[in-house]
Amino acid sequence: MQLEDDGHLADHARTLALAGAMIEQHSYDAVLLDQQLPDGPGLGFLNIIKQTNPELPAIMITGVNDTALPIEAIKAGAYDFVRKPMDRLELSTTLTNALNACRLARRAAAVEIAEDVDINRIVGQSRVMLDICKTVGRVAPTGATVLITGESGTGKEMVARAIHHYSGRTGPFIAVNCSAIVDTLLESELFGHEKGAFTGADRGKPGKFELAADGTLFLDEIGEMSPPLQAKLLRVLQERVYERVGGTDSLVANARIVAATNRDIGAEVQNKRFREDLYYRLNVISIHLPPLRERREDLRPMVDHFLAKLAFSLHKRVTRVSPDAWQQLEGYPWPGNVRELENVLTRAVVLARGDILGADLLGLSTAPSAGPPATAVPTELISLEELELRHVRAVMEHTGGHKGQACAILGISRPALERKLHKLAEHRT
Repeated sequence: MQLEDDGHLADHARTLALAGAMIEQHSYDAVLLDQQLPDGPGLGFLNIIKQTNPELPAIMITGVNDTALPIEAIKAGAYDFVRKPMDRLELSTTLTNALNACRLARRAAAVEIAEDVDINRIVGQSRVMLDICKTVGRVAPTGATVLITGESGTGKEMVARAIHHYSGRTGPFIAVNCSAIVDTLLESELFGHEKGAFTGADRGKPGKFELAADGTLFLDEIGEMSPPLQAKLLRVLQERVYERVGGTDSLVANARIVAATNRDIGAEVQNKRFREDLYYRLNVISIHLPPLRERREDLRPMVDHFLAKLAFSLHKRVTRVSPDAWQQLEGYPWPGNVRELENVLTRAVVLARGDILGADLLGLSTAPSAGPPATAVPTELISLEELELRHVRAVMEHTGGHKGQACAILGISRPALERKLHKLAEHRT
């Protein structure tokens, strides 16, 4: 009666069996589901709903005072949980939000379907992003080796995936983070190994070159690769052949190579930390991604894109950003670039209770000290390694020693951060 008074069209089922039949026959925008029904618990029926119709929001209702039930219901995918006796205003508000979430999810699903056709769409409306899109279009079908540069978190893998998508290659896209794997294992990861090649190699294993086949092999953080592996990669690029670790048979490398780095590879070559001949082999086509702070006009379309994506994946109803939140977003320096933006928005959407994203959920500060101070030009001339260590130290101080947050800002893996912290400790001593 209340639902009809509020202007809704509502059907009523006294049993779970009848409810199941009605859901199969009709299209509903939301379900109010009691926990205790004559033919079973509502929680079990909730699992069925989420398996068959995951976008349909279900609000659980119960008069049982069980603290575990709300946790289990939300974990199972319930949109919200309401206790009896139900407050009229609470129920109306909860249902309205659920219906808005359903409509938003359907719009987001349409976006997802479109992205299945045109995946890895590069978000941005700045001139530099338009130029990058043009370059991707020209380079993708050629098969040329591409080197993508830019700060951590700028979206280098996204560009690499776009290149693969538009290349027309039949093989898969396989990514390898060269900084996340220790040198002793990276060679096996790339080239594979034969049975008995080393301790623990109880069977042969194909490498990423072999698995990529006629697709694209994306080598992220190529600047972290050790000199011996650089030499072996150079041979593959020159001769298109390689051997598994512990093997003698030559295998043909058909995969296209796209590499990425956040380092100044030119400076690394001058300092003899990166092979010059390998650099020229990789840098046939160069694409540079500028940091987010240098393309502020891309911020709003990125926020809209991430909100639609998060609303779908998290089943949340956030559709708008408050003016004070926009002020914080536009005033923040974004040292972690696009990756940090996505992480901040994910946290905010998870914590949001309504459809508006407020500034209090962002956890940002627009004060000059908000960004790691090590990114500023030092007053004395120092090496790139020293500058990097200072930046790592500043980020760790900024996050209060939280390694997960530091990895998100720096755009590196946990093992890579541990190595840098170890180097930082040695530097201090």
